[in-house]
Amino acid sequence: MKKLFAAAAVAALLFPAASFAETLAFPSDKPVASITIPDSWNPEETDTGIQATSSDEAIYLAIDVADAADAGKVVDEAIKFLDKNGVKVDESTQKQSEDTINGMKMMNLDWSGKDKDGPVNIGLSVLAPSANKVLLITYWGTKGEQEKHAQDLIGIISSLKPAK
Repeated sequence: MKKLFAAAAVAALLFPAASFAETLAFPSDKPVASITIPDSWNPEETDTGIQATSSDEAIYLAIDVADAADAGKVVDEAIKFLDKNGVKVDESTQKQSEDTINGMKMMNLDWSGKDKDGPVNIGLSVLAPSANKVLLITYWGTKGEQEKHAQDLIGIISSLKPAK
């Protein structure tokens, strides 16, 4: 996922900006973070955060909010969600990296795997927008198709900020 973000960053500098929706604060009752997602990705609030899927369904992205003490539980639930949706993780491909997004340290776990359509890239990233809250990004993208969304993806991830 880190390589995809780096490639997307370069692409974002080379191409005009995509048409983005308004910035969404989530959860709406007590915002912890905000993000800007293109309208074409049909962003929607969930019980635990926000989710979106690229218009061609090549990429699924969710950002869940949890108490810092429950971070492990949220990661387990994300893995169960992927499994329930037919995403099989190849654990032997696991890579770990770190980044910083808008002042938030981000720990990334990335894998290759498969879903009903074939090979996919899978990523889980954890960020802390505050001392007592974490954000878990769940990423699942079809290999060979996800690359055309690099500009949108870097715009989305770059827009993720702690709530004010």
